[in-house]
Amino acid sequence: MSRPARIAILTVSDRAAIGEYEDKGSPGAEAWLRSTITSPMEIARHIVPDGRETVATKLRELCDNGADLILVTGGTGPAPRDLTPEAVMDIAEREYPGFGEEMRRASLREVPTAILSRQTAVSRGRTLIITIPGKPSAIATCLNAVFAAVPYCLDLMGAARIETDPAKIAAFRPKGK
Repeated sequence: MSRPARIAILTVSDRAAIGEYEDKGSPGAEAWLRSTITSPMEIARHIVPDGRETVATKLRELCDNGADLILVTGGTGPAPRDLTPEAVMDIAEREYPGFGEEMRRASLREVPTAILSRQTAVSRGRTLIITIPGKPSAIATCLNAVFAAVPYCLDLMGAARIETDPAKIAAFRPKGK
């Protein structure tokens, strides 16, 4: 019997961390996940301020505590405090640049500033970490573009198995998997 997937959503925002700004990224990501994943899952949302070490510390903690998948919203643009990609790379064991390439390609169909985005995906142990935008519509665009590969990626990493609603996202797994 498989266990529920442990999914963390980490919002990176100075203003959201002090309650000055309403976090819309993590509720948007959670809503997308709940509408797409059909297998049991546990979702935990976290907010940290911008900052390379702050983000890296929280990601290490989430990975070490058994998260299978972490979605990180915020801090991926060109502003001076946007250091999420650097923090992610600080804790990464492997990078999967195709995720960022495909998310940017999908986003560019909607907004020309998507080229400024520095989305990526990495793994640490049995955890897949994907950086995504903070705006709910952009989150949906990005996750719709890449999520078909996520369940099989988690399988290969030895993480919890997740199933998706094929009407929303048809997860790809080679025949016999």
